[in-house]
Amino acid sequence: MSNFIKTTEQDSHFRNIEKMSTSEMLTNINTEDQKVALAVQNEIPVISAVVDKITDQLKNGGRLFYIGAGTSGRLGILDASECPPTFGVDQNMVIGLIAGGDAAIRIAVENAEDNKSQAIQDLQRHRIDQNDVVIGVAASGTTPYVIGGLKDCQEQGITTACVTCNQNSPVSEFADFPIEVVVGPEFITGSSRMKAGTAQKMVLNMISTAVMVKLGRVKDNKMVDMQLSNEKLIQRGSRMISEELKLDLSTSEKLLKKHGSVRKAIDNETHK
Repeated sequence: MSNFIKTTEQDSHFRNIEKMSTSEMLTNINTEDQKVALAVQNEIPVISAVVDKITDQLKNGGRLFYIGAGTSGRLGILDASECPPTFGVDQNMVIGLIAGGDAAIRIAVENAEDNKSQAIQDLQRHRIDQNDVVIGVAASGTTPYVIGGLKDCQEQGITTACVTCNQNSPVSEFADFPIEVVVGPEFITGSSRMKAGTAQKMVLNMISTAVMVKLGRVKDNKMVDMQLSNEKLIQRGSRMISEELKLDLSTSEKLLKKHGSVRKAIDNETHK
């Protein structure tokens, strides 16, 4: 694209970083980080449209896929992996895929992101179809794995979106819903794990949270479908029941353990 400027690779606003004091360095990083939320705010209209589309697709049995490489791929996997314990949904409703496979979550896989045909192969293992939505996560907007995946999905009539930190990047060309959060140059030139990574995590959190709320997975402001996987969450669930039903914590905990979820405990006791 002739008007594509890769701001994620532009020179940092700061020079001689290695000569800064610890306090000066951290203050400057924090100053840069404060720009991220405002950049995300500019994209809320597109994010809103993405949320509504995903919600409709999931209500009809579809799934949400994130595809990415490196930091972007890891952020997609992080967001996807947190949906089942937080909202009690099936682990196959939101799926994160990273170039190079699961091994690349911890250790970079050489040249994995450069394979344009790998993403669709990874998606086909999950029997992807037109009910699904695929979001490509790529800070630069030039990752071949993501571009190729979205292009192949579009050709098959599958809804696509992207989360990138450059305007008019190649990945946006193949996204029905391009989310372009322009955060500007990084504190360390080209280190897109910083502001760009923060922006991507914020957007993915917004998307998955809003979708789950619209799917009825939150009551008032509470995670009533969360998995009770540890003592902290059992105590949190007990407090939710106690507040909702005006019961003491001991009784609430017994109800929670009896019914297995906050929602079921509240619904069963309310409809007695």
